[in-house]
Amino acid sequence: MKTYQTATHWGAYRIGVEDGRISHVEPASYDPDPSAIGRSLAESCGHRVRIAQPMVREGWLRDTRDHYREGRGKDAFIPVSWERALDLVAGELIRVREDHGNASIFAGAYGWASAGRFHHAQSQMRRFLNMFGGHTNTVNTYSFAAAEVVVPHIVGSFYEVLFAGTTVDNVAGHGELVVAFGGWPLKNSQVNAGGVSRHEVRGAQKKCKDAGVEFVYVGPNRDDMAEFLDAEWVQLRPTTDTAVMLGLAHTLLVEGLYDSSFVYSHCVGFDRFRDYLLGVEDGEAKTAEWASGISGVPAGQIIKLARRMASSRTLITASWSMQRAEHGEQPYWMLIVLAAMLGQIGLPGAGFGFGHAAAEGIGTRWDHPIRPAALPVPENPVREVFPVSRIADLLLNPGGRCDYDGKALTFPDTRLVYWCGGNPFHHHQDLNRLLEAWRRPETIIVHEPWWTSTARHSDIVLPCTSTLERNDFTLGHCDWSLQAMQKVIDPVAQSRNEYDIFADLADRLGFRERFTEGRDEDAWLRWFYDRTVESAAAVGVNMPGFEAFWEQGSCDLPAFENPSVLFAAFRADPDKHPLATPSGKIEIYSETIASFGYDDCPPHPMWIEPQEWLGSDMTRKYPCHLLTNQPKDKLHSQLDFAVNSRDIKIKGRAPVWINPVDAAARNIRSGDIVRVYNDRGSCLAGALVTEDVQERVVIIPTGAWYDPETPGQVGAMDVHGNPNILTRDAGTSKLSQGPVAQSCLVDLELFDGPLPEIRVHQPPATV
Repeated sequence: MKTYQTATHWGAYRIGVEDGRISHVEPASYDPDPSAIGRSLAESCGHRVRIAQPMVREGWLRDTRDHYREGRGKDAFIPVSWERALDLVAGELIRVREDHGNASIFAGAYGWASAGRFHHAQSQMRRFLNMFGGHTNTVNTYSFAAAEVVVPHIVGSFYEVLFAGTTVDNVAGHGELVVAFGGWPLKNSQVNAGGVSRHEVRGAQKKCKDAGVEFVYVGPNRDDMAEFLDAEWVQLRPTTDTAVMLGLAHTLLVEGLYDSSFVYSHCVGFDRFRDYLLGVEDGEAKTAEWASGISGVPAGQIIKLARRMASSRTLITASWSMQRAEHGEQPYWMLIVLAAMLGQIGLPGAGFGFGHAAAEGIGTRWDHPIRPAALPVPENPVREVFPVSRIADLLLNPGGRCDYDGKALTFPDTRLVYWCGGNPFHHHQDLNRLLEAWRRPETIIVHEPWWTSTARHSDIVLPCTSTLERNDFTLGHCDWSLQAMQKVIDPVAQSRNEYDIFADLADRLGFRERFTEGRDEDAWLRWFYDRTVESAAAVGVNMPGFEAFWEQGSCDLPAFENPSVLFAAFRADPDKHPLATPSGKIEIYSETIASFGYDDCPPHPMWIEPQEWLGSDMTRKYPCHLLTNQPKDKLHSQLDFAVNSRDIKIKGRAPVWINPVDAAARNIRSGDIVRVYNDRGSCLAGALVTEDVQERVVIIPTGAWYDPETPGQVGAMDVHGNPNILTRDAGTSKLSQGPVAQSCLVDLELFDGPLPEIRVHQPPATV
C-alpha cells in the first residue's frame, strides 16, 4: 500500500492506495477537529455518476440550426472522442466571436472547485478566454455580495474586516460579551477557500467561553450557536435584525449610554441618523417597543440587552447569511453604527466583525503576509461585468439595464456560456426562472468530473479530473500551512486536467505556446512554488526546496504576530490613520450613496419592510419563513452523491427542520416526506421535527442536486430537496444586487403519494 498527502477546502488527508484503488482516507494527524466530509473522498472517484468521456447533447448535435435548446435537462447524450469534442468547442468559440463578438461569451466560472493553486478552474478558464479575446465576467459573490459593496462605503474595506478582524483569542483575553446576530455556526467552519490544514474554531470558541466571556445569540435557529457557549437565545422573525439593532440604538441614545465623543470624532453623519432614530421626519421613533412590534423580540429584552452591551466590553458580530436577504445592506451598516455608538471600535476584544466561524480561520486567525503565486491571467479585453447573482437577468434580458453601485450596466447578448468549477443549479435562486434563462444561449459548454445538474443542462460536457487525480498545493486565506496535493490515482476513464483541455483548445485557436509558456503540470507547480518562496523570503521566512516540501507533504509558516485589533490605529488617531472612505471616517450617513438616489438603499441604515417576511400579508397564503443554510454534510453541493451527504438525508431527500408546533398543525412527524411549496415552485424534503428552530420558521440546507420530477420542464417539482426551487431571484437593492435567498415564504404539507425516484445520482441516458 502507498500513502499520499492531499488537501481540500475542508481539510488535509492521508490517502491509502492498494492496486490502484483508494483503500482508506485519514485526516491529517495535526488537525485537532477534522471534518467528516473527508469520508466522501474514497467513493468520489469511482462513483457511477462520474463522466466517463466527452459528451454532446443529442438535440444540440442533431439540430444544427437552433440546437433544440428546450431539450436541455431531458435529452440523452452522445459520447464522442476528445478530438471531436474539442473541435466542436473551438468551432463554437470562433463562430460566436466572429458573428457576435467576445462579449457574447459568458464565462461562468463561479464556485469553490479545487483548492489547489494551479488547477484552479476559474483562473484556467479566464486565462484561456482572455487570450482568445475576452469574455463577459461577473463581480462579487453569492456569499456576501451586499457586504462587499456597502461596507467599503462605510469603513473603506470589507476584506480588512473579514481577514484582519478582531479574533476570538483577542476576545478571550479582553472581552466580556459577544452579541452574535446570526450566530457562530461551527458547521460552516469546516471549510475555507484555498484549503484548511487545521480546524481551530471549536477550540478557540471554548477558550473564549473558559475565559468567562458571555454570549447572546440573536437568530431563529439554535443550532447556529455551539451548545457549550451557553448563549442566551434571542428569537426574532427572520430578516428583522435591523429593526432590533435600531431598537438597541434608540435605547442607547435616549438613556445617554452611547459614546457621543466617538460618534463625532470618528464618524460622519450621526446627526442625520439620530433624527431618523427619534422619528423627526417620519413621526416614528425607533423605540424598543417599535422594534418589538416588527421583530417579535420583547421590548424589555431589547432594553436590557442595550444596557448590558453598554456596560460591557462588547463585540458585535453578524453572520454572512444576514445580508443575503431583501435590503441585505441594512443589517451590516446598522451593526457598524451600533458598534460606533458603543464607542468600542478599535478596542481589544470589542468592536464589530462579520462572519466569525463562517469559514475556518475567519475570526480565528488573521491573514498571513505571504502571497502564494496565482496563475497569470492577462487583462480581459471585454469590459462588460455584472453582479454574479444576476445570471438569469443577463440571459433573459439582452440589452437590458441593471443599476449597480452608482453605475448603469447593460446586459450583453449572451450566445455562449462556458462554465467551469461551479454549479449554478445549486447557487442560484428560483431555479424555474434559471431553467427558462438557461434555454436562451445557443451553446453551453461545461467542464465537470460528475453529472451535476449543470452538466445535465449543458450541450458539450468535457470530463475533467478531480483533486485526487492531479498534483497541486494549497495555501488558503488565514491558513498558515502549505499543503501538498499529491496525485493519488490515475485519471478516471477519459478525464483530463483542465489545463490540458485548454492547452489543446488553445492549439486549435492558434495560441498554445502563449497559454502554456512551454510548461507542463510539474513545471508550473515548481514555478508556483518558487514564486511563493520569493514572497516568503520578502517577509523573512525561509522555506524548503520543492523536493523537500513535496516529500514531507506540508510546510508550516511561522506564527506571525497579530498586526492589530481591527481599526486600532484609526481609533488612536483618525487623522493620521484615516479609513478609505471619502471622509476618512466611519460613514454613518454616506453622501456617495445619497448621490445615487436609490429608492431601495437610503444614505443611512434604515428598517425597510421586505416583500416576504413573517409580518407581511403574504403569510395568509404562505405562513412559514424558509431559511436555506450551508449544509453540515458537504461543501455547498460538492459530493452530494457520497456517503457523508447520504447519511443526513431522509428517504433520500434533504431534511427540512420544523418546529413541533408547526409539525403538529400539519400532522407531520420526523421521518415523513413533506412537500414544501410557494408560487415559484415546490420540492420534497424529509421532516426533522425539532425545538432548535423557532415557530413559523423552516430550514432546508442547500446542496441537494436539482432533480425535477419531469426533467427539463419548467415548474416541475424537485423531488430531492433543493430549496432554491423556492427562493426569489431578485437583487438586495440597486446598490449591490446581491441574492435574497433568506427572504422566502412557504407552506408545507404531508406528502402521501408514491415517492418519486431520485435520478440525479445516476448518469443520464446516452445514445
